[in-house]
Amino acid sequence: MDSHGQYGQQVVWTVVGTDIGPLLLAATRDGLVNVVFHATGAARDRALERLAARLGTEPVEAPGSPLLTEAIRQVEAYFAGRGHDFDLPLDWSLISGFNRRVLRELASGVPYGEVVGYGDLACRVGRPGAAQAVGMAMGANPLPVVVPCHRVVESDGGIGGFGGGVDTKRRLLALEGVLPEPLF
Repeated sequence: MDSHGQYGQQVVWTVVGTDIGPLLLAATRDGLVNVVFHATGAARDRALERLAARLGTEPVEAPGSPLLTEAIRQVEAYFAGRGHDFDLPLDWSLISGFNRRVLRELASGVPYGEVVGYGDLACRVGRPGAAQAVGMAMGANPLPVVVPCHRVVESDGGIGGFGGGVDTKRRLLALEGVLPEPLF
C-alpha cells in the first residue's frame, strides 16, 4: 500500500519534443521505465497499451509529475548539447536476464561520444560470440537514448540497425560527434 492508501504501481508519462521527433517518457516510483520514439497517434497509443499490460496499471499522462521532471530536464539538455550523461533512477522491470545485463553494461561502460561493437559488448558481459544476442538486446531496450543503444555499431564499421530507425541513429551519433551532421 502506498502513502495514499492505494495498492499497485503508478505509471506516469509525457511526450517531449526533440530533434529526432517526439519521445514518450514513462516513469514509475522506481525511475524512468520507458522511452519510445515517434510517440504520436497510434504509435503512442500502442506504447501505452503495452506499458499497461506489462506493468498492470493504466499509465496516466502527467507532464508535471515529479517522477518525470528530472528525466525531461536531462533529455532536453542532451538534445541541446548541454548534457552528455544521464543520471536518472531507472526502473529495469521491463527487461531481464541477459538483455538487462547487456544494457546495464552499455549504460555504465560506453560514454557519450564513443561507440562499441556488438561483439565487444558481448565479451564485456562474458559471452564472447554472442554478438547477435547483443543485437537482440539492443532491439529490446525499453530505455533508448538514456540507455544508449545507438552507440552500438557493427565491427566492420557499419552503423547497424536501430529501433528508432537508422536515420535517427545517425542523428544521435552526429549529436555526440561520432558521425558528421547529416546534410539533410
